[in-house]
Amino acid sequence: MDNGDKYVGVTKDGFPHGQGTYTWVCGDQYIGKHKGGLSHGHGTITFLEGDKYSGDWKHGKMHGQGTYTFLDGNVYVGEYIDDVKQGHGTYTYANGNKYVGEWKNGKRDGQGTFTYPDGCKYVGKWKDDLPHAKGIFTYEDGRIEKGFWKNKLRLLT
Repeated sequence: MDNGDKYVGVTKDGFPHGQGTYTWVCGDQYIGKHKGGLSHGHGTITFLEGDKYSGDWKHGKMHGQGTYTFLDGNVYVGEYIDDVKQGHGTYTYANGNKYVGEWKNGKRDGQGTFTYPDGCKYVGKWKDDLPHAKGIFTYEDGRIEKGFWKNKLRLLT
């Protein structure tokens, strides 16, 4: 490639098309299917700084089911649309926290469950990454708090 990037694999009309390995001059590397010069189909990208995504691609963007492993140990397994977490997914944090539920525009949004390592758990609605509307919080000692949340705070009713 003229810009210093390297590609080894199948081409069509001078562009990556089919199975191949594309390595950017910066050190990032994609191994998988290509279409018209873009990641398309199933593939894995490994970023020089350590993040890694393995899953479905469409027109050069994460799109469909995939697993994104972050350098810090956090892992997201779920759906993407145009490089954004969207639909159902599980985000496991390196510290042991875990969210399983719906995502919208890259944020927890819709029905979801957030579990803490000590056993505490929130089950309910989320909006813009925060507990919102009807939900249930269970403490490690088994106490249950039902109610409505807004911006992570339980509203008194």
